[in-house]
Amino acid sequence: MQDTTEKKERAALAGLAAANMDPRERSTEISMEELAALVETAGGEAVVSVLQNKQTPDPRTFLGEGKVAELKSFIEMNECDLAVFDNELSPSQMRVLSEELGVRVLDRSGLILDIFAQRAQTREGQLQVELAQYQYLLPRLTGMWTHLVRQTASGGRSPIGTRGPGETQLETDRRHIRRKIQKLEEELDAVRKVRTTQRRRREKNAMPVVALVGYTNAGKSTLLNRLTGSDIPANDRLFDTLDTTTRRLKLDDTQEVLLSDTVGFIRKLPHHLVEAFKATLEELSYADVLLHVIDLSNPEWETQAEVVDRLIDQLGAAQTPCIRVFNKCDQYLGILPHGENIVCISAKTGEGADRLTEAIQSILARQNRHAVLLLPYSEGSLLELLHRECSVLRTEYRETGVEVEAVIRPEYWGKVERYEIPGNHTD
Repeated sequence: MQDTTEKKERAALAGLAAANMDPRERSTEISMEELAALVETAGGEAVVSVLQNKQTPDPRTFLGEGKVAELKSFIEMNECDLAVFDNELSPSQMRVLSEELGVRVLDRSGLILDIFAQRAQTREGQLQVELAQYQYLLPRLTGMWTHLVRQTASGGRSPIGTRGPGETQLETDRRHIRRKIQKLEEELDAVRKVRTTQRRRREKNAMPVVALVGYTNAGKSTLLNRLTGSDIPANDRLFDTLDTTTRRLKLDDTQEVLLSDTVGFIRKLPHHLVEAFKATLEELSYADVLLHVIDLSNPEWETQAEVVDRLIDQLGAAQTPCIRVFNKCDQYLGILPHGENIVCISAKTGEGADRLTEAIQSILARQNRHAVLLLPYSEGSLLELLHRECSVLRTEYRETGVEVEAVIRPEYWGKVERYEIPGNHTD
């Protein structure tokens, strides 16, 4: 009987910790383990790993020549299909390594892009991945043809069969990719406009937004399911959620919020991937509260939290109120983190979920607006709403309308904002 199971691609992993590299870019045992998990997420199998300590990267082969030879022998012994580097490679390094190792070569950015391409479900997610892939490919396309440029330098003649068409083809490919990038950017701009319209409608409907952020595989989807009673797939693998998922969360009998799950972050996330995903991730800067989910059971949780904090800052959401949600506290044996805007929970068992909803309510309450409004008599329903859902401190009837001093919850501010008497808010 023929075996129909798909053969997993076997990968050799390589990383470099060079003294002159930014410490965040250096490979470590932990980042190599993460790379192996990424390979597995992409559908492959990491079978061998090489980590080199060196003063500076080799400009030609990234690793030292001896290490490249060692990696090649490992690849041959283990019948590997590809080599995956934990660091970002230049286009020429990628080409040289591919020639010397005799297998396909990927760097961490290329691997993450491949995973994103597999995972994106919505049209928007697919557009963003495709844009990032073309932006990644464009300089590498140039690298593929540098040998032709070198051979024709200093007036030298092109080898037979490489004159003309190669460079012409390169320019054609470049133009084609630039056109594709422009078209994808236009489509994503259209997506952003739709999002802005949806956001305005949501503000009009008076619904605060709470966004889940965190390192990939920290347990965001599990937490969303726990809080909202949803059944969104939550698997133990990296980048399981790419497309933003939003569900309603009832905080108490009178207050509801929208809870949004976002793509997980990871160290060394390709810059153009963050740029491409800004259409999705800009939700963070419009959120009323961020829930930064941290996997407390991971020994690297502090480093992972720093990665997320940097990306939140990069996305312009550093000023948004944030609760640090330490997940998997049931698996932690030390002293649990504590302090203002810190909640320890277990998304799996539900422990601490009530404390988290109370913390969200507390932050939203602090965002209440103390304002003086002049409501037209035709807007009696708004006065009724303020009495029912907010705290009315004073009501005076005037010729032009009803002057109301009230403490207004953020989800209702959008409905009455235009009636605020300028210079009379008391925040």
